[in-house]
Amino acid sequence: MLWLSELMEVVDNFMKVGGPVLWVIAVVLFLMWSLILERFIYLSSIFPRESRLMVAQWHAREDTTSWYAHRIREAWISQASGRANQSMMAIKTLVAICPLVGLMGTVLGMINVFDTMAIAGTSNPRLMADGISMATVPTMAGMVAALSGLFFSAQLEGNAKSRVEHLIDNMPHH
Repeated sequence: MLWLSELMEVVDNFMKVGGPVLWVIAVVLFLMWSLILERFIYLSSIFPRESRLMVAQWHAREDTTSWYAHRIREAWISQASGRANQSMMAIKTLVAICPLVGLMGTVLGMINVFDTMAIAGTSNPRLMADGISMATVPTMAGMVAALSGLFFSAQLEGNAKSRVEHLIDNMPHH
């Protein structure tokens, strides 16, 4: 458990260097990854079961060729597509928010630098170092968070699209 306390100390120091904006990035990152993990679990375990059930219900129908049957098929596919793509806009929004929150950290850090210069009456680099850290660390953290989410959200979108297309292929409408 010694490693856990060391890890917590490193994280605490990192959060202090980056300022309060890092906590906002951490919350956004937690929400984004919670949604990403939920989508991966849904698409890999729940959606396939729902698809198999839907395909079985489709094949159990006596009528699969009438106009009415086509509308039912379209509705089922639309519902399945909606469930497969659920939360994707929220994930994309959180990905887009990460660098913006990082930029807010940059602004706050630069304000800190200018405050230090105004109070000290000089441009002493040692006095400005905290503000410069507070300006650069959140920007980097926001960009890293956004990049991690961007990659996995693209993976999720492709996975959802492919699963819905597979469902469509398994529900013929002769």
